[in-house]
Amino acid sequence: MENIYLAVTDNTALASSIYVNIALAGITLMLIAFWSRSIQNSRARLITYATMMISVVSISSYMGLASGLTIDSLVMPEGHALAGQETLSLWGRYLTWTLSTPFILLALGLMAGSSGDKIFSAIVLDVFMCLTGLAAALTTSSYAMRWFWYLLSSAFFVGVLYYLLVEWPKEAKAKGTGNIFNTLKLLTVFMWIGYPVIWALGNEGLAMLNVGVTSWGYSILDIIAKYAFTIILVLYVKKEPEAITSLTGMASATVR
Repeated sequence: MENIYLAVTDNTALASSIYVNIALAGITLMLIAFWSRSIQNSRARLITYATMMISVVSISSYMGLASGLTIDSLVMPEGHALAGQETLSLWGRYLTWTLSTPFILLALGLMAGSSGDKIFSAIVLDVFMCLTGLAAALTTSSYAMRWFWYLLSSAFFVGVLYYLLVEWPKEAKAKGTGNIFNTLKLLTVFMWIGYPVIWALGNEGLAMLNVGVTSWGYSILDIIAKYAFTIILVLYVKKEPEAITSLTGMASATVR
């Protein structure tokens, strides 16, 4: 496939799935910038800036996809449903997730009032989850190896789920942010589970979905897991500053 950019623009479903995300990331970024002006507490501002970076990363990475810079045409290995055929790999999405999902976990960890070592551990697991997912997408030497990387990525995901479902809910409840944390936790967990499902069914996995449908599947998950998440969280931080202030006080007491 000689011109990746034309391959994207000629596929209406694929192109629209990318452009919609660029637009929504930009709108979300402007909203957060406007709302954040009234936020004064340092921890609240850190949470807000973390969520703002989600959209910053998304705009940059989706522009890479729109230009064809982070898309390649790969020949699928023997055993794949498209064996011997070229299919588009939007590997730039994995860069998006590697750089944006840590900010989601940082914001959630801060909202739960968790310690730095737990937040760091969750982020490390998350980064390895995304990078091994990238390996699954780019491996063309062996169909079995693609699924090995997929399963390894899923194992790292289980580690991330441990913090989201076990560790942080207890801390959030103890520190008074249990309700908002549970809302964001459920949104995050259900959306993130969707990514490996789309991979398995999409053109990179079992090829039950074509590249355009696969891309839209990822885009819908991104819209909810990133932009809806950001708006819900920042509006809470803006409207409930006392809850964030109490988190700051508890963190200071713990340090002493």
